[in-house]
Amino acid sequence: MTATRAVLERFDSDRPVIGMVHLPPLPGAPAFEGDRQALRARALEDARRLEAGGVDGIVLENFGDSPFYPDNVPTHVVAEVTAIATALTDAVDLPVGINVLRNDAGAAVSIAAATGAEFVRVNVHVGTAATDQGLIEGRAHETLRLRDRLETDVSILADVHVKHATPVGDDDIERAAIETVERGKADGVIVSGPGTGADTALEDIERVVDALDERDSEETPVFVGSGVTAETVGDCLEAGAVGVIVGTALKRGCETTAPVSDERVAALVGAAREWRSDE
Repeated sequence: MTATRAVLERFDSDRPVIGMVHLPPLPGAPAFEGDRQALRARALEDARRLEAGGVDGIVLENFGDSPFYPDNVPTHVVAEVTAIATALTDAVDLPVGINVLRNDAGAAVSIAAATGAEFVRVNVHVGTAATDQGLIEGRAHETLRLRDRLETDVSILADVHVKHATPVGDDDIERAAIETVERGKADGVIVSGPGTGADTALEDIERVVDALDERDSEETPVFVGSGVTAETVGDCLEAGAVGVIVGTALKRGCETTAPVSDERVAALVGAAREWRSDE
């Protein structure tokens, strides 16, 4: 079994701001515009702007590939994301994470292992969620065993009550968080709002943090995964989150599919640093 580094050890900050590189539609997706080089150049430019603005890490995600495959994506998607991830990890000196939508954790772990990425995000790691792709079931049993077989130490950040979904069965967010860590053996958890760019309830952050603090002596890190802005990042950290994953608020005009805005990155990173200095 491969020993996995603690999540926070991967970042230079103990309160990391992680920026999103949302890929445009890839080849094979309905909205692909026919120019591989252009979409790769866009991904690298966004990554460089995030790094220059002071973020502590990056998540690469095939955001433009809707409608998403519910679980296993085709091999051409894995190939495209791998090629871009390779270029991105070479282009920036930051920890890089991989998220393969909608829920192909096996592909994400494989891409991360092959490219030197350091963590993955898994939308449904345990339990079952009702989504616009239908019912999605967690595959923690497969993901953890694949990580061992590949002899990689990538960290698994797993969503609790992931956005754009409704949990099937018990909707207790505290219990979901505990089972994600204790039974799913995730290395960190992510709490989000109902959709991309939607505010995450501070109460949900506090409930998850408190539940894990009571049950987990290793202090599993809790990240906020949607709706964070320069105005709210301090509140999210104050509620107990150790870090934030931000996409929409760092884009021009706050449009999720727009290029990264230097000004918005500087504002949000500056607000996070100000909170850290006051901590």
